[in-house]
Amino acid sequence: METAGSSADAERAALLERIRGLERASRPLEPGAGRRAKLRAPVMASAERFLRGIGTRKAYEETEDRGIGLLDVQIGETGIPIGEIVARWEHDVVRPGGLPGSGGHLAYIPGGGLYHSALADYLAAVSNKYAGIFFTGPGAVRMENLLVRWVADLVGYPAGAGGSLSSGGSIANLTAVATARDAHGLRGADYASAVVYTTSQAHHCIDKALRIAGMGEAKLRHVPMDEGFRMRPDALEAAIAADRAAGLRPWMVLAAAGTTDAGAVDPLDAIGIVAKREGCWYHVDAAYGGFFLLTEHGRRALKGIERSDSVVLDPHKSLFLPFGSGVVLVRDAGRLAATHDYEGSYMQDAEREPGEVSPADLSPELSKHFRAARMWLPLVALGTRPFQAALDEKLLLARYFHAEARALGFDVGGAPDLSVVTFRWAPRGMSAERADAANQAIVDAMRRDGRIFISSTLLDGRFTLRMAVLAFRTHRRHVDLGLRILREQVEALGG
Repeated sequence: METAGSSADAERAALLERIRGLERASRPLEPGAGRRAKLRAPVMASAERFLRGIGTRKAYEETEDRGIGLLDVQIGETGIPIGEIVARWEHDVVRPGGLPGSGGHLAYIPGGGLYHSALADYLAAVSNKYAGIFFTGPGAVRMENLLVRWVADLVGYPAGAGGSLSSGGSIANLTAVATARDAHGLRGADYASAVVYTTSQAHHCIDKALRIAGMGEAKLRHVPMDEGFRMRPDALEAAIAADRAAGLRPWMVLAAAGTTDAGAVDPLDAIGIVAKREGCWYHVDAAYGGFFLLTEHGRRALKGIERSDSVVLDPHKSLFLPFGSGVVLVRDAGRLAATHDYEGSYMQDAEREPGEVSPADLSPELSKHFRAARMWLPLVALGTRPFQAALDEKLLLARYFHAEARALGFDVGGAPDLSVVTFRWAPRGMSAERADAANQAIVDAMRRDGRIFISSTLLDGRFTLRMAVLAFRTHRRHVDLGLRILREQVEALGG
């Protein structure tokens, strides 16, 4: 007769055997040194093939399949060899579409993809340090805080400023909008009378941020611009006065330090003076142009950015880091902390360290990628001089393209503020409709050619071509190739 004790022993033995079996089945998740080497070898070989060939790859590869073969790789109970996975990666992920790492990528503001950052991401992923709270990741948090301070010094913010590293400009702008809302004590009943002042060139993430922050009812005023698509301070002043007279509540002034469409830099100093005098929160979206502050030209162009109450910069743009790298700064860190305060009983052990603010205290994120490593490693390993040189080179390349495109007969407008040039083929006597069609034909043909990738936009309702020089691999030979292809396209149009 089985006793209660022997039954319990049998159950325990069965349980332990089941645990041992599951441990054996899960061992592929923890490969040993030999297996790691076998996994790493084809991955590193693929990376080297990519880097060795990037100079000859197309900046845009137009394919019929558009990577649909990736769908043939099904996720099942058993895996497939790493070599097959890498081959599929190369053919269906890397090959089709745009190649932001190419020097010929002149279409959108690219994510740079520094090799040093890739190494840092590898180390961050392998160590998997949690970067949200000082208690569990003091080194990771110190790293983020010193980067935030470095950027704050670059902008010209005081010691009391705070911020965090975000996934990019969209989340960074949302963080700033929410902080500004709370700093001005706005509540639901106030939203319909609150007014935001910006221009029609503001990035669309601003409108999205207002809606996500619950302020979709807020009034969004598009302040008139000058011929260079920059906000006019006198028009801003007049708009604020008119709204006050109408019983509305001027709340936020939002300027741009490098608009996405035209690369324009608003007159930040003059706008800041108006915003302060009128008691408005002053936010600068410098996602594209912020790190041009490393250059003499950039410091002149962005003069007045230090007047702002909050600012956004994207290291994955003008600091050449991989996509997913943003910075939000607020002049008064206390405002940022008040908006993002939280409590959780399960976190009662996470004591706060005096002098070291945790990123989770200053941002919407709690589960946080250790993204500071990808910024810290290249800056520490290389210093700032190569970054400054690359940014100065892009500024000069934009001016060079501007002059050469004008010589080809393109309408290029004024000199670029930073490194974006807008241009349009519209010879005298050509109707606006024919000019739009001609420019559409040019951008389509260049995309099919693929060696140089440019984009288009609408400026004053006109179809306009757009070139953004910001990839760290873009040099004069790429700009010259783009000019040669443009010349060929104009000749094909009968120009």
